[in-house]
Amino acid sequence: MVSGLAPNGGLNLSGPGQRARFTGSMRLLRHADFERVYKKGRRHFAAHMTVFYLAREQGGGLRIGLTVGKVLGGAVERNRMKRRLREALRLHWPGVRVSADVVINPKKSVLKIEFAELGNEISRAFAVIQKSLEARIT
Repeated sequence: MVSGLAPNGGLNLSGPGQRARFTGSMRLLRHADFERVYKKGRRHFAAHMTVFYLAREQGGGLRIGLTVGKVLGGAVERNRMKRRLREALRLHWPGVRVSADVVINPKKSVLKIEFAELGNEISRAFAVIQKSLEARIT
């Protein structure tokens, strides 16, 4: 049996064959939260995405939001991008131990790259975020 818990208590990995699920407390849902991250946060530019991040004042773990604009394609392509990103995030989420709000803006190339490369890019982005926010705390 595998068991893991994110700092905000939302990640549930118990029982055989169970998948991690993203609850409402693990996602950015309000427009105001996205705007705050865009205006006050920092950016990390990667080959296939831009990641905006901002340390959370109250703590409570990591929250992630995805923005995929209409300029990136039709609904089918945009939804496919979001599904690929959510799965890569699900696989790389448990190693992140910072309290921050993160917004990911993918590029159209997210549809064409290998899934392993997408996962590596997400991991590198989380490592940069963690290093940056830990350096600001100390």
